[in-house]
Amino acid sequence: MVAFMRRRTAAALLSITGLLVLALSNPAGEWWTALQQPYQSEDLIKCAYDKCIPEGDDWFMAHLNQTIHPFLTPQSNLSAKDFLWWKKLQRDPNDLAAFKRVVDKVFQLFPEGKGFMDSGSQRCRSCSVVGNSGNLLASHNGALIDFSDCVFRMNGAPTKGYEEHVGKKTTFHIMYPESAVDLTDNRTHLMLVPFKTRDLQWLISAFTTGSIKFTYLPVKAKINANKDLVRILNPQFIKYVYEVWLRNSGGYPSTGFLGLMLAIHICDEVNVFGFGADQNGNWRHYWEELKDKTLRTGLHSGTEEYRLIQKLAAKGKINFFPGH
Repeated sequence: MVAFMRRRTAAALLSITGLLVLALSNPAGEWWTALQQPYQSEDLIKCAYDKCIPEGDDWFMAHLNQTIHPFLTPQSNLSAKDFLWWKKLQRDPNDLAAFKRVVDKVFQLFPEGKGFMDSGSQRCRSCSVVGNSGNLLASHNGALIDFSDCVFRMNGAPTKGYEEHVGKKTTFHIMYPESAVDLTDNRTHLMLVPFKTRDLQWLISAFTTGSIKFTYLPVKAKINANKDLVRILNPQFIKYVYEVWLRNSGGYPSTGFLGLMLAIHICDEVNVFGFGADQNGNWRHYWEELKDKTLRTGLHSGTEEYRLIQKLAAKGKINFFPGH
């Protein structure tokens, strides 16, 4: 892991050095355009070992359950027990049979979520998970974030105007109906985190009739995204993250922490940015002014999630950039 990270860091420094040369030699703006070009598979740095994330830690391996598929598929067999737990998150009135009927309709419209599970000794997928903390500002980590093969972003997170600190590239944009935004890049995956059956119904509606405009809040009737790149997080995976990793802390996991755990399951190198409070101890989004400074993390256990992120970093499972 250390040897691999040194090689990858050296490659990153060479890439950044090249960009500095571009910045000096090219007309203004062209160097940033060059940075945004997607990396091709033949250019990726391969793993030095079978896995970039070392697996020789008892605590980590006791928590990691690779038998749970993180993506919902037509074959996902959600048990009655798991469904009853999930339906309580936002007081879903539907039963398991109704949920399964909606799932069947979902996969008549969207592809099965089987991608990104191609683990193997010849693959080393690097991922940047970008939270929404105000500590991203002044971090100057945009180029480092975009250097990853895949970039995860959450909810309403913008990149325009913040590229220097948060980057521009997005592979997965993770959202739920009440936080949904349009995706202007046709190569970005819309990752839906469903907290109730109506969220799946909204997903269908948002790509077809636009008839659902309200859940427990007003929601976007239609959404601009690539239908063929839609993925849905498995409710069983949400329950697993909550019970095994968070030890039942808070009401349920935050979208950001679910994104981090998804990355741990489908990536080989995980870089984490934008989690935790800012330097003044405020939990706020980097693009918004915090009006209520007593506002914390709501139903989510931000303290426990941050503690776990620090522990994963200390054990070498992720690279954590705490920001400023």
